[in-house]
Amino acid sequence: MSALLDATVASIRSLDTEAMRRARARQSHLTKPADSLGRLEALSIQLAGVTGTERPRLGATAIVIMAADHGVAAEGVSAYPPSVTVEMIRNFLAGGAAINAIARMLNARVTVVDMGTSTPVASDDPRLILRRVAAGTANIARGPAMTRGQALTAVEAGIAIAEDLAGQRVGVVCAGEMGIGNTTAASAIIAAVTRRPAAAVTGRGTGLDDAGLVRKVEVIERALRINRPDPSDPLDVLAKVGGFEIGGLIGLMLGAAKRRLTIVVDGLISTAAALLAVRFSPAVQGYLVAGHRSVEPGHAVALDAIGLEPLLALELRLGEGSGAALAVPIVRAAARTLAEMATFEEAAVSPGADP
Repeated sequence: MSALLDATVASIRSLDTEAMRRARARQSHLTKPADSLGRLEALSIQLAGVTGTERPRLGATAIVIMAADHGVAAEGVSAYPPSVTVEMIRNFLAGGAAINAIARMLNARVTVVDMGTSTPVASDDPRLILRRVAAGTANIARGPAMTRGQALTAVEAGIAIAEDLAGQRVGVVCAGEMGIGNTTAASAIIAAVTRRPAAAVTGRGTGLDDAGLVRKVEVIERALRINRPDPSDPLDVLAKVGGFEIGGLIGLMLGAAKRRLTIVVDGLISTAAALLAVRFSPAVQGYLVAGHRSVEPGHAVALDAIGLEPLLALELRLGEGSGAALAVPIVRAAARTLAEMATFEEAAVSPGADP
């Protein structure tokens, strides 16, 4: 791999089990019936493990949108032309996308990272970070998406961005993306890693009709047959059938886990990146929170493979980090109920009879 990637993976530690033990004990004394907050309780204990304290206080929320273009778009796998990737970057910077509206509700900053669009976006907006690996990937239906060196560069870029966020007192990172054709790459990754048939993990993406879906499945099958990605080597899978923005997300998750940040995973593409991130370091799984389950069939497959249960199921298929951002209030509620509720003793409330 590389010195940076090796050092990052080696630095990722499992969740703080002592903090989680104390969090469970505190949960049992809070002014509520046992288990009455349901999954919020398990989530709060996870957050205690992430932060290392039984009273977790989460830092600011950062929404990171990794963007890149895909050569496989030439195969007609999307209902939108590749030019939309750059157009949407401009829309993100102008504040006109769904994720911007959600971010304003959360008072969260949206950062867009150009990992390799077909043409660079000319802007001096500080919310746009240039980490261009190349002007889009190659067509995976005809050969590898990128070289192994390019895959490594993409992952390293994501690690560096996570380090910058940690230095800005960010505590919650929403992993979003933008890239026409990237549901094809993500489905290919999921098929390769889980060994499921392409048809079982491929959906309509941007809204393909029946014929388009059949074509998309055939393209993924061809890409897997031609490139033969090695599921035991996450960097090989990324290089063979992935995307630059997916590599950036992998690095973002690895770097965030190293810095003990909570990572809220979005939809199909974000979860495909998480699937590879946990193959670099299984300990990353403890830092992941699945924001939602989308309508893409491969998303549920990838979530199950990682061992994540989504917080929401709103039939989303937008990307951008939208489902992750919508879940942030739940994540914060879990932390605050654990940290701020009074115990029975503090509130002078009778705890009730023992069962």
